Amino acid sequence: MTKHIRNFSIIAHIDHGKSTLADRLLERTGTIEARKMRDQVLDKMDLERERGITIKMQPARMKYKAKDGEDYILNLIDTPGHIDFAYEVSRALSAVEGVILLVDSTQGVQAQTLTTLGMAKKAGCVIIPVLSKIDSPAARIDDVTLELAELLDVPPETVMAVSGRTGEGVEALLEEIIRLVPAPRPSEGDSARALIFDFSYSTHRGIAVFARVFDGTLKKGDLLRFAAAGTRFTALETGIFMPDEVSTESLSAGEIGYIVTGVKEAGVVAVGDTIYADRANIPPLEGFDRPRPVVWASVYPESQDDLTMLRQALERLRLSDSSLSFEEESSGVLGRGFRCGFLGMLHLEIVTERLKREFNLTLIVTIPTIAYTVTNKQGKKETIYTPSKFPAFGDVAEIAEPWVKVILITPAESLSGMIQLFHDHEGAVMDTQTHLDGRIELAAEMPLRELMRGFFDRVKNVSSGYASLSYEFLDERLADVVKLEIFVADEPVPAFARVVSRRRVEQDGERMVEKLHEILPRQMFVLKIQAHALGRIVSSKSISALRKDVTGYLYGGDITRRMKLLEKQKKGKKVRGVHAKMEIPQEVFMKMVQDSGQ
Repeated sequence: MTKHIRNFSIIAHIDHGKSTLADRLLERTGTIEARKMRDQVLDKMDLERERGITIKMQPARMKYKAKDGEDYILNLIDTPGHIDFAYEVSRALSAVEGVILLVDSTQGVQAQTLTTLGMAKKAGCVIIPVLSKIDSPAARIDDVTLELAELLDVPPETVMAVSGRTGEGVEALLEEIIRLVPAPRPSEGDSARALIFDFSYSTHRGIAVFARVFDGTLKKGDLLRFAAAGTRFTALETGIFMPDEVSTESLSAGEIGYIVTGVKEAGVVAVGDTIYADRANIPPLEGFDRPRPVVWASVYPESQDDLTMLRQALERLRLSDSSLSFEEESSGVLGRGFRCGFLGMLHLEIVTERLKREFNLTLIVTIPTIAYTVTNKQGKKETIYTPSKFPAFGDVAEIAEPWVKVILITPAESLSGMIQLFHDHEGAVMDTQTHLDGRIELAAEMPLRELMRGFFDRVKNVSSGYASLSYEFLDERLADVVKLEIFVADEPVPAFARVVSRRRVEQDGERMVEKLHEILPRQMFVLKIQAHALGRIVSSKSISALRKDVTGYLYGGDITRRMKLLEKQKKGKKVRGVHAKMEIPQEVFMKMVQDSGQ
């Protein structure tokens, strides 16, 4: 019976107490014994616990006896809140009927609050507004209650208040979940159909999908099929999350659980795909899309002996993260490695950190870039995701790049600095709103390229750490960017190539030439360093040659003897300079990689 099932999620800005509230819900319902409780119990990864953020979704099933005397099953899906994982979160919200919108009573509504709220509304979820951290001396309960009520256009008395630390208000919240969140609709037919909102991988069992069953019943031993991939598999095991996996004979409509597929091939399973009985003639659930990488970076092992290990590690990660993409590439300086695609900067950080921790790899990660759509003068379009492959200046007819809409909430005293910051990063402020507590909300549009150019750090500096920011992707727009190449000893160095804004090309060229001038070792010939862009040299500098004292053995005599020897040395250096080829040390390359121009 589905009438006693409630499926919900908690959505919140980072550090608003989502994981702590989940701990109290699990504790109050007796899902986890008191002796086994720990902080952030649903955050399984050490990285999540250290950073205080949710990276991997984690469902949990709770049993609760309500005041009406009925027993209820409460299925919670704990989701990441960062925009990098927006698609995965949207699929998880499609698997529930309600959400708890959690807002820190000491901070008020933040930028990510607005983003996650929009996703919940789009998914058609019932929204329960809740204040957290009400036990804090800095709590502004009345002010934030009014702010949240105005945001949702609801009476202030409908806003609930809880403390994840003390458990105050948790009992009332459980009753409100049962009262407000609708039960799953009864199944319309016998054919089974389920939505995948996440999955995991183990060596022995293969991929286990996390799914919400919408129709029918899925049983152990059933022959099933993925709608998008078309791959058939047998359900080796079905079960629920308590929050650890507990095997069951089946999963019925309205339930959330896992299905062990036995699939060990990367790319078959995808978030948002539909599972149904192999011979069922029913349409898949709506909303499936394969997430596209928007940020690219090259990953190299510090030792080429670890290349095979790095390949295996990437393949292993992709079995549990279908949004990660990679292909092998070669660099003249760093050897062989992989060009990897990520959903965003946080996704990049997480993947590289997992490679280091879980597989004990020492990595060299290049400066992240974005993908450009380049149209040449013959009308051919091509997607370029590495600067070294950018076409020559004279062959480019048009360039398009991705843009983002940025929501930024800042104290009023930082407003002028924020507007100037957007201008410096080629952004345009489209709208402003004033919150009840005096903070200003800015809505702006800017290139993704500029968002990656140290924008987050500068926002924190301008606001002294009090601003919050979120963003969502827009369509591609025309870009006024050019390829900046660095020549050393008249030879281009592909690893130093950049795609930069036309208005900053000379500034960036001078900075890179100056940096190389400082760190390149001197040679036995004059070493020219040049920055090329727009079909010309935009900056140039030379490192003088090492000089050997060729006249040291002369004692006395005519000065013309010394002059002849010095002239001969000069001619020799000139000849060597013409035929010279500079071997750039790896440590020089590493220093340039760290200097991203941000």
